[in-house]
Amino acid sequence: MKAQTIAEGVYCLHADIQTTDLFEGIWPIPDGVSLNAYVVRGEKTALIDLVRDWTGAPQQLADCLASIGLDFSRIDYLILNHLEPDHTGWLREFRKQNPGAEILATAKGINLVKTFYKVETGLRAVKDGDTLDLGGGKVLGFFETPNIHWPETMITWEPVSGTLFTCDAFGSFGTLGDRVFDDEFTETEHVFFEDEGLRYFANILSSFAVFVEKAVRKTAGLDIKIVAPSHGPVWRENPQKIIDRYLKYASWAGGPAEKKIAVIWGSMYGQTKEGVDAVIRGIEKEGIPYVVRRVPDENVSWVLTDAYRCSGIVLAMPTYEYAMFPPMSYVLDIFRRKHIYGKKVLRIGSWGWAGGAKKDYEAAIEALKWTSIESYEWPGSPTEEDLKMLEAKGAELARALKAE
Repeated sequence: MKAQTIAEGVYCLHADIQTTDLFEGIWPIPDGVSLNAYVVRGEKTALIDLVRDWTGAPQQLADCLASIGLDFSRIDYLILNHLEPDHTGWLREFRKQNPGAEILATAKGINLVKTFYKVETGLRAVKDGDTLDLGGGKVLGFFETPNIHWPETMITWEPVSGTLFTCDAFGSFGTLGDRVFDDEFTETEHVFFEDEGLRYFANILSSFAVFVEKAVRKTAGLDIKIVAPSHGPVWRENPQKIIDRYLKYASWAGGPAEKKIAVIWGSMYGQTKEGVDAVIRGIEKEGIPYVVRRVPDENVSWVLTDAYRCSGIVLAMPTYEYAMFPPMSYVLDIFRRKHIYGKKVLRIGSWGWAGGAKKDYEAAIEALKWTSIESYEWPGSPTEEDLKMLEAKGAELARALKAE
């Protein structure tokens, strides 16, 4: 693994993580994820962000540093834009190898350095407008960007190269291999990173969309030539593309998104599935595109992504022991946590000896600010009349999206 040159004295280091572990202990990463860190060299040297000891990531960073004649002991400053452990988990070992490096973060970040890693000395809190002069014409600036996606986050700016080091902002799932820049990937690979960028946004940042917009506004006056996140490609050919893409994703929070319907269903014995098929026939008659996800067969990561990107949602689940089908209850809890607000939603489902899912469902969605089409339930297998009603319900939801 070698460091990649961004500009004179500015380098990208990265570690590719390929593992069956879940990101944040929740989200699958079947195609892995990169952990990017950066070096800026003037008369002194700054390392921006770190890694955790995850599938050999520290050694991958050490190899990158060696390729430009450095090692961890020769770092003068460690800048921590974000204290989440995927970017800082190796901090105590770094400190052992380099006890003299000064660690910079926001005030809240410095507090986390102390509480997470028990490091008490050689710390400097920075705030909006503060700078770090490395000598040789390299001066770094700092912008506090709280809640992207923890409250201590910041962005680092190197004005000579026009590089914005954004940590979790503008990131994506997926490994990079021996290429890191946007202009080095094929069109097919860009489609992959766009899909995985949206999944990353929906899974990690959707609760904090308003703060993404605030961060973009805060840095709007900068002459940004390169966007350098801590996950995914480094954007040098078209940095505005990833900024605009993230603004689009942020705009979907709490309002209209793509004119599309996410059909999310679970069924115990196929009786609810019969109703789903009827709803889909109604959607198809109105010509609105849709995507189908089954729970619990498909991980909530992809279910959440489609729910976030679609303006309409169908939720289909049977009653299970007087309440919702448990896997769907989990999905709705994730939707609540991730602020999947402002959707147009139809809920359907079958019941056996007694109902109860409807009451449970309505309590679960109370905070989500959804516009709901009246739920439809039936006992056992749906009748022909039930199927006609369900088809009409699907068409009604599709027409509601058309009217947006």
